[in-house]
Amino acid sequence: MFAGAGSVFAHVTLQDQVAAAGAPYRAVLRVGHGCEGAPTVGMRVTIPDGFNGAQPMVKPGWKVSTQVGKLAVPYVSHGTTYTEGVLEITWTANSAADALPDAHYDEFVLRGTTPSKPGPLWFKVVQLCEKGANNWVEVPAAGSSAKALKMPAAFLEVLDVQPASSHKH
Repeated sequence: MFAGAGSVFAHVTLQDQVAAAGAPYRAVLRVGHGCEGAPTVGMRVTIPDGFNGAQPMVKPGWKVSTQVGKLAVPYVSHGTTYTEGVLEITWTANSAADALPDAHYDEFVLRGTTPSKPGPLWFKVVQLCEKGANNWVEVPAAGSSAKALKMPAAFLEVLDVQPASSHKH
């Protein structure tokens, strides 16, 4: 159905894989397991170009930090032009007791606004574990499927539809 439909089999996926163009979007990244038996101690998400105003949700037991920098494409919100924004969000477990055990799943949440132009968005995620890491960063070539990828990035299809609310952030 979608070019990235194969990403539903990945181990870091978005809860909602379809969103309206130019609309607020709540990205819920689902983590299904650790790294070959090791618990997850960190999650680093690269914000895709065009996904603007990214804000992480705080998570009890985890420290959240953002990397801010120059945006590839500036955007306008509420009459203000933004040339810098959040490029990366990192959650880090405060202690071993706060880490996500391999046999459990959890969710990491951020929000922002989808691009006004429809098309695929890929959230590249590095899952840091007590031992090792899973780099969910592979993106298929334009027009091809993510099914053949071993470590696909989390996929969001941005559609040319009207958002439910006329108020944009």
